[in-house]
Amino acid sequence: MSEYFSLSDCDVIGFDLDHTLCRYRLKETSRLIYESFARYLVEHKGYDKDLLNLTPTTWDFCFKGLVVDLEDGNIVKLAEDGTVLRATHGTNDLSTEEIIKHYGPQREWKHFNSLNTSFTRSAKYYFYDNYFDLPGALLCGKVVDMLLKRGNEVNSEFWKDMVAAIDHNYNTSAFKEDAGTYFPSIKRDPGRYLQPCSDSVKTWLRSMKTAGKVLILITSSHSDYCRLICDYILGKDFEELFDVIITNALKPGFFSLVPQQRPFRTLVNDVEETEGLPSLDKPGWYSQGNWPHLHELLKTITGKPEPKVAYFGDSMRSDIFPATTFGKWETVMIVEEMEGEGVPKSDTAMSNESQVEPQEKRGKFEDQGMKSPSDVSNQWGSYFVDVHRSGGGDEEHQKLTWCCHCIHTYSTMAIPSVEHIADLPLDYKFPRFSPDKPCTVGYYPRPPDSVLKRCEEMS
Repeated sequence: MSEYFSLSDCDVIGFDLDHTLCRYRLKETSRLIYESFARYLVEHKGYDKDLLNLTPTTWDFCFKGLVVDLEDGNIVKLAEDGTVLRATHGTNDLSTEEIIKHYGPQREWKHFNSLNTSFTRSAKYYFYDNYFDLPGALLCGKVVDMLLKRGNEVNSEFWKDMVAAIDHNYNTSAFKEDAGTYFPSIKRDPGRYLQPCSDSVKTWLRSMKTAGKVLILITSSHSDYCRLICDYILGKDFEELFDVIITNALKPGFFSLVPQQRPFRTLVNDVEETEGLPSLDKPGWYSQGNWPHLHELLKTITGKPEPKVAYFGDSMRSDIFPATTFGKWETVMIVEEMEGEGVPKSDTAMSNESQVEPQEKRGKFEDQGMKSPSDVSNQWGSYFVDVHRSGGGDEEHQKLTWCCHCIHTYSTMAIPSVEHIADLPLDYKFPRFSPDKPCTVGYYPRPPDSVLKRCEEMS
């Protein structure tokens, strides 16, 4: 394998939609998602109205890469070897001594091997790895706080209510029915939550098509929501940019092998046909599906026995791990946390962000110091690296987080946004992640501060 990666070497370029091609205004969207979940718990499950009361500082807790231990209400941040770097019970920090009491002198989280090798969901824990469910980590913490305050036992029963809140807001009919809080809000005011793609990204997508690349879009969003987003971020002619669009892909299940794989279905007015397709015979817009059938179609379109695919995504669980492991695709992970650690925003992203709503229409926390979920957290530290303290607190050393280790292991390279590479020529050679190279190699345009610092300290 070459030590460099170039899009010009690929036959097919694929994209996830949410937080990959589409950048959300994270502060606004996070508040909306939190409110949509919390409102459901209060109005339908009888939870305390206090769940709806947040201050700007509360958002420091909202941090990607956390794992909720559903058996005891602890929330943990893991190192690359599965040791617990930091933990809370509800939203309250556990001390080093309390962590050792819970997890033993080695601070081992007992479910790590199961999560680390499969990324599958479990009745015992939940891993927060994308911005769509991330505000749920904060809500989980606050629910545990509330149960403790009431003197109730904390066990996995509360999780059933959390799942019901997610289903209520995100199920496939919610957009059409104007149900829940999330979809009605996005439909009413998309500009408050979505950032349009820059002209450079649109030009980049067109240039790839002109160069003979096959472009595909694979999203777990339903077709009606996908159309709203793409209309807004790419323009009414967005369908011309892609050879194949797959909605309701239900990733990571999309990448599953026989016998679990789901058939593709055609859509009529955003309703899936009941009869599944035995295979795909032409480009178009489809629903559900599986990558082996897509792979066969890509062979036909490209005329190559093994078309080389590069896929851009933001979720390790849904995009990067399954696309790499099962699809054997090259993967580019979108890691917005890089911008919270010294990597400058692209010029186009900066100009996009400046085109925000008038001050009176912006969220009430906007000028009160609400932290973006992609920034370094005071409570949780860096997404990439953290200090590991031994018992007694005398000895401490820097460890890569489990999330950072997974980026290096399963993705070809990492970027903060597609805007960062849209102005580069298609044959630009990116250094790829490699176990034989320092862990700083593979990030573009530069590694996060914490990774750089750790590398310097170890050299």
